[in-house]
Amino acid sequence: MTTKTLPASSRSLNQPDPTERARRLGTAVALVAMPAIFVFAFATHPGLGSMQLLEPAELILRARGNPLLQFAHALVTLNTALLVVVAWHLQSLLRAGRGAWAGLAGGAMAVLGACLLAADKGAMCLTMSALDAVDDATFTAMIPGLTAIFAKQGWVVLVWGMVLLPVGVAIQAAGLLRSGMWPKWQAAALFAGSLLIAAPDGMEILNLAAALALLVALAPEAARLVRSPSMATPGPRTSRCRECRFRLAATATQKAS
Repeated sequence: MTTKTLPASSRSLNQPDPTERARRLGTAVALVAMPAIFVFAFATHPGLGSMQLLEPAELILRARGNPLLQFAHALVTLNTALLVVVAWHLQSLLRAGRGAWAGLAGGAMAVLGACLLAADKGAMCLTMSALDAVDDATFTAMIPGLTAIFAKQGWVVLVWGMVLLPVGVAIQAAGLLRSGMWPKWQAAALFAGSLLIAAPDGMEILNLAAALALLVALAPEAARLVRSPSMATPGPRTSRCRECRFRLAATATQKAS
């Protein structure tokens, strides 16, 4: 006679997946933190109410000895990682249906643009913080070289590809509007914010308004992710009492004999 024992129950119980919950919470944080960082960064710019285009030399002098502005630029450099998360999440919302191609093409453009935005901030903003360590005479002698960088001469012209970021997100916003996945006001806020945030230097008041529009558009999606139940993985269900486990094991032994 053979004896065979079975687990306490062959049924499974859905248990919360901590990895999926962490992914949802992390994405929700990125959806809110990304525009919030832009709000802070644009709000710290001097002459915020001005609507005047700035020349390269003016941009150089504006950053000279301005640690708060340089800190904001450093945050924007790090913020490019969150931009990739946001673009990837929007693409995941549009994997199928009428907006699928908009999600894919817009996401690819946004990710490439985010990488080039990081290059722009690294080349033209973070370097300015290092130059605060040199004296005024040395800095004045370096201005012609810095002007060439800020004018995007040579291979620095590649950083103009950062405009792919707002265009890509705008395409994704159009896809969300076309597919009906988001309310019209929410998709419209994302569309307007993504385009206005590309306003040139000297018009940071427009950039600030765009960042606020992005926050309004993305905050409801972040709230939805937080409220939604996490994906679940099957797990063994334990019996309610010890007697039940003994009965199940005895039944299995009798059938096997």
